This record gives sequence, C-alpha cells and structure tokens, in this order.
Amino acid sequence: MPVCPSHYGEGMTAALPNWLTAARLVAVPIVVALVFVDGGSDGALRWWALAVFLLAAFTDFLDGYLARRWHVVSSFGKLADPIADKALVLAALAVLAVVDGIPWWPFVVLTVREVAVTVGRLAVASDVVIAASRGGKVKTVLQLAAVTFYLVPGGPTWLDAVAWWSLVAAVVVAVASGVDYGFRIARALGRLGRRSSDAVG
Repeated sequence: MPVCPSHYGEGMTAALPNWLTAARLVAVPIVVALVFVDGGSDGALRWWALAVFLLAAFTDFLDGYLARRWHVVSSFGKLADPIADKALVLAALAVLAVVDGIPWWPFVVLTVREVAVTVGRLAVASDVVIAASRGGKVKTVLQLAAVTFYLVPGGPTWLDAVAWWSLVAAVVVAVASGVDYGFRIARALGRLGRRSSDAVG
C-alpha cells in the first residue's frame, strides 16, 4: 500500500526525490575534481572519489523509488534524473581517461548513444513517452560497475580487467539498446507524421 507523503510532512517529502537528483548533479564535479587532483597517486582523495560516486549512484535508485512510492513524480525529476545519471557516468569515464589512461572510445560511443537517444525521446515526447528499456537498465548497471572498479585505489590487475570488460559489455548493450530505442522513436515519429498529414488533409 503506497505511503501518503502527508504522513511525513507533505512539502518536504514531495521535494526529497528532487533534492536527491540535485545532489547527484552536484556530486559530478566533486568526483571529477577528486580524481583529477589525486592524479593517479591512489591516495585518500581517490577513496573519497569512490565514496562520493557510490553514494551518488545509490541516490539514483533511491530517488526513483521514493518518487514512485510517494507518487511525487515531477517535471523536474523526469528531466533532471536521466541527465544526472548520464552526467555522473560520462564525467567519471572522461576523468579516468585523462588520469588513468583508459581508452577514450567507450566514452565517445556512450556519449553519442546517450545524446542520440535523449534527443530522439524528446522529439516524440508530445506523442508518447519512450520508457526505459531493460537493456538500458543493464547498461547502467554495467557502467556503474566499471567505474566503481576503476575508482578503487591501487586495485589488483584482475580488477582492472573486470572493469574493462564490464565497460566493453556496457558499450555493447548500449549500442544494442540504442538501436532498439531508434526503432521505437522512428515508429513514434511515423505516427506523428501521419497525424500531421491527416490534420492538413
């Protein structure tokens, strides 16, 4: 049975998921700065970067759960939540490429995919909401795992290998789910086009 937000203070409770999303956005430059200043020395700053990243990743689950449970889904949340998710992962991958020298191509492929899917979903938002796919959720889990493993200071060689193959798997799933999104967006655009033609006719 859903819990009514008014039981906990309606105003504060309704805003909590949005505050968690905003906190995740704030965490993005913090993670980047900590990794960059650490500079690959695997000191205390790297541990702090890992802690902030994990906490931010947890808020991704928590804010969505609370918004659904308390029925307080907002326009800000629908827009900012996916942006915060993508920014957290892509910014972490970018700074890891600079500091640790991991290859740039996964970052480039993932960035192109995320931009294309986001623009496509916005293009048809007036007609249909393109819900997150199972592949997209798997991609997110793999990305978070890869970044987490890479952030572990002084991790063993095998952990770097697990991080790399998790990232490769995330790219593969991202491309596959991106193609699926593309077909779904194309069908929605087709329906919009037919409606426009009928209206003109």
